[in-house]
Amino acid sequence: MSRDPWSDPDDDVAAGRRPRGAPLNATPVDPSSGVVYPVGLRLLGRRVVVVGGGQVAHRRVAGLLESRARVTVVSPEVTPALEALVAPGSLTWVRRGYRSGDLDGAWYAVAATDDPAVNAAVAEEAERLRVFCARADDRSASSVWTPAVGRQGDLVVGVHGGGDPQRAVGVRDAVVAGLSDGSIRDRASREPSGGRAGSVVLVGGGPGDPGLITVRGQQAVAQADVVLADHLAPQSLLASLPPEVEVIDASKLPRGRSMAQEQINALLVQHALAGKRVVRLKGGDPFVFGRGMEELEACVAAGVPVEVVPGVTSAIAVPALAGIPVTHRGLTHEFVVVSGHVPPGHPQSLVDWAALGRLRGTVVVLMGVDTAGAIAAALVEHGRAPETPVAVVADGSTATQRAVRTTLAGLARTLSDEGIRPPAVWVVGEVVGLAAEGQTPRS
Repeated sequence: MSRDPWSDPDDDVAAGRRPRGAPLNATPVDPSSGVVYPVGLRLLGRRVVVVGGGQVAHRRVAGLLESRARVTVVSPEVTPALEALVAPGSLTWVRRGYRSGDLDGAWYAVAATDDPAVNAAVAEEAERLRVFCARADDRSASSVWTPAVGRQGDLVVGVHGGGDPQRAVGVRDAVVAGLSDGSIRDRASREPSGGRAGSVVLVGGGPGDPGLITVRGQQAVAQADVVLADHLAPQSLLASLPPEVEVIDASKLPRGRSMAQEQINALLVQHALAGKRVVRLKGGDPFVFGRGMEELEACVAAGVPVEVVPGVTSAIAVPALAGIPVTHRGLTHEFVVVSGHVPPGHPQSLVDWAALGRLRGTVVVLMGVDTAGAIAAALVEHGRAPETPVAVVADGSTATQRAVRTTLAGLARTLSDEGIRPPAVWVVGEVVGLAAEGQTPRS
């Protein structure tokens, strides 16, 4: 669920002109002036003029560009983010102050300068031209009020708070949260229609904490008819699904029970061809040792529409949650993510362990608990010092996360002594010795 970054009605707070919670204006808007008439402006290809180049203008421009309006910004100066949009042609920048006539041909206008006199002049010109104008510094003088807006695909939620922006934002947040986690049912998007084509979404669930799944991933899960989930995916998301959603256990336990990849592919296609919205929910990222490409290829071959939703990969997230960066200025300029599911020398191994041993940067090993001793020995054999720091983070992002530190020479013994079992990520390199002052990693 995304929020329109320019739609928060509390622009004065964002601009620093008014403390949070203070009245919008010295003179409140008179309720007798009429209630708000909510409409949705379709601004595709239409000219919109924003007068001002500060943070409030930036917020408004972001939403206007999302609606694919032709945006012109009139201001002597703009924020760096706005300036970055000029070169690719996303907007037109008129590098001067406002002049009468700047609104010619506009369908919509925004007055967002720090000068009330300029904003008033823009609003007056807009009134003469019958152009609706949002005046950021004075709601009572605006011909249009911008609601607090949330989006989920083509569903748009707009809330006016009766002149109280915090009320509008609070209600907006509650609605978008409910739509995102499924507690508010968008039945039209869930319920199948006759002959509806099914689809598959390959969702990376992140390292395990449900708060670390992407917004798009959470949306897909909330709208699913069928979910094929593995044991590393955020399990609490499954508990929130309504009873009519079919959940299929597609776990692959290390050297234990597992559903064959061919069966997973077949189930994705089977349910999609039956007109279902199918989500393949897995830990980490689908394309980082997740066999997501095999699932995508199976769907494409069967003519099933398929979408990939990237996830926060455990290779970066789990070390970060333990306070370990995989890169650091002046210390390392590269990091390598490697699968340890087969040891060095194994006929199925595709890893150039000799090359990794010669690297000076960070090595992150996934699926490498049982093979850790052999991998550490290979890295030392090919150039890494035995005393190179190593951190092992088990159950990353969960309530049972813990981290232990050792060296390449002591890795195998440490794993045994500490009883470390999968899932665990281990990191090799000088970054292991870093610790931010006051940082409290999970451990």
